[in-house]
Amino acid sequence: MREIIARYPEARSALLPMLHLVQSEEGHVSPEGIEVCAELLDITAAEVAAVATFYTMYKRRPVGDYHVGVCTNTLCAVMGGDAIFSSLKDHLGIGNDETTEDGSITLEHVECNAACDFAPVVMVNWEFFDNMTPQRARKLVDDLRAGVEVEADRGARVCTWRQAERVLAGFPDGRADEGPASGEASLVGLRLAHERGWSAVGGGEGTAPDLTTRPSTPAEATRAAEQSDTQRAHSESRAAEVGSGTGAGPDKRADAPEGKRPGGAASNGEGEKGQR
Repeated sequence: MREIIARYPEARSALLPMLHLVQSEEGHVSPEGIEVCAELLDITAAEVAAVATFYTMYKRRPVGDYHVGVCTNTLCAVMGGDAIFSSLKDHLGIGNDETTEDGSITLEHVECNAACDFAPVVMVNWEFFDNMTPQRARKLVDDLRAGVEVEADRGARVCTWRQAERVLAGFPDGRADEGPASGEASLVGLRLAHERGWSAVGGGEGTAPDLTTRPSTPAEATRAAEQSDTQRAHSESRAAEVGSGTGAGPDKRADAPEGKRPGGAASNGEGEKGQR
């Protein structure tokens, strides 16, 4: 914990990763963990508990080896998330936020995994499993309970809950670039742009990045995204310069009369009052 605190100019900024470290040791945010955090940060236990109860990633009861979160928000629910969650409850014999008797699986319905283009989505210790079905979800938990090594659809091999929490505390496990970071649904727009020769409005020098093959590593996917963002920003800047006529930006046109804003609004108080 002291190592985490040393990373921050303000000690109390270290509280979030410290709570993840507590979970990596205790399996949840324990009362003892709260007291230690409060003592080292020189804040009250109530302040620590307020943070621990605000964020849903912090658990106040012991979590199993594998936290299985089924998205039941609108899109995932419509696409089958509710059916997956119901199937897993029956298959495991537990309800929401409960753990199997052998301590292997904790099941929870979650509001949104931010992966709507892969709905319905299940996460195991925060690793993505996309386009799930009840049958595939049951096999997934059976493999986890049997000790079979499971690979996420996007991300690294699934580790235990406590190991994942240690990574979230800021202690890397050396597998940051393991497995793909993006999937076909996220890349289809860029793929079409490449195949059809599309570029951002304003044209210019930018071309769509080469995404005819799926990036094999997160680093490759990141580089492709950065290239795309840079090209888009360049094209938008060029478009703004062309639209202004002077390169000064669309709100500072050279042909605008003095004392007037674009659109004819006066720049004095009366003009603003008139606009209101």
